[in-house]
Amino acid sequence: MSLSKVSLLLASLLIANTALSAQTEPTTVAEGINVMNAQKVSFQNGTINMAANLYLPPNFDSAKKYPAIVVSHPWGGVKEQTSGLYAQQLAKRGFITLAYDASHYGESGGLPRDLEYPADRVQDIRSAIGYLSSLPQVDAARIGTLGICAGGGYTLHEAQTDLRVKAVAGVVTYDIGDATRNGIEGSPVSADDRVKLLQSIDAQLNKEAAGAPVRVEQLLPARNSVNASTPEFVREATEYYLTSRGSHPNARNRYVVTSPGLHMAYYPLEHMADISPRPVLLIAGEKAETRKFSQQAYDNAQQPKELTIIPGASHFDLYDKPQFVNPVVEKLTAFFSKNL
Repeated sequence: MSLSKVSLLLASLLIANTALSAQTEPTTVAEGINVMNAQKVSFQNGTINMAANLYLPPNFDSAKKYPAIVVSHPWGGVKEQTSGLYAQQLAKRGFITLAYDASHYGESGGLPRDLEYPADRVQDIRSAIGYLSSLPQVDAARIGTLGICAGGGYTLHEAQTDLRVKAVAGVVTYDIGDATRNGIEGSPVSADDRVKLLQSIDAQLNKEAAGAPVRVEQLLPARNSVNASTPEFVREATEYYLTSRGSHPNARNRYVVTSPGLHMAYYPLEHMADISPRPVLLIAGEKAETRKFSQQAYDNAQQPKELTIIPGASHFDLYDKPQFVNPVVEKLTAFFSKNL
């Protein structure tokens, strides 16, 4: 994108923000509450066209350069959900932020749809950093990255080999590899479970090699099937993704069933030490079944590093509940303000 086109884009964003303020404000994720004051943009990840929302700080001055943050969403999510909320809130505190749809999801390209491929997710972040660094109002020497849930695992992994990232943070980080191999608190995965999963994936891969279509299934169970025996993590996930609290039409609650075979061999937190001396911030909920991943990332990292536990919070509390999200945003603001 040329500098002239970028300048026109930023000017249109300011005009759009003014127009939006005069309209009835949305109240739900599906209506666009987390994309208020954002401008739709696009960038390339190789041959894949990436869709994103760009957020500017209040009183944005195009003559200045600002620190910027790439925000990555959870597995199965889209940019209008929790990643959009964090991008929106951090923009209000002085950063240019970018929330994007991962490859294979939402408005971004990539086939097959709903494929959760760690290599693509990491490359998405690299491409987003490149896009932000091309904007004349972004200080390319002050770019940070933030990921929520699986986006946190990908973000921490990406930063290990990308020196353009000056500070990195994960909120309720989810190591999709370890979770597939061993499970999370309350939902362990046994060796027998792993063998059965791989056998089913192998069978499906053979079917597809013989001409069968890619198989896609529901990621979360239907709300009316949730009961007392449903694991707490799954129940909370359905409360966010499958109700008006967090649902969005672009988040289809589907996944390619062979994706976990790619997750099984993924180890994003093994080389956390490579991020040092750049700073790392991990934030987890006290009651989150995924808390072990933030602890592992912290233990594997070198200084400067920090682990913050939010009292009383579960994993999905940190997606959108103000009493938990607000202190997290303040912590992130202080961290990125200091280090970008």
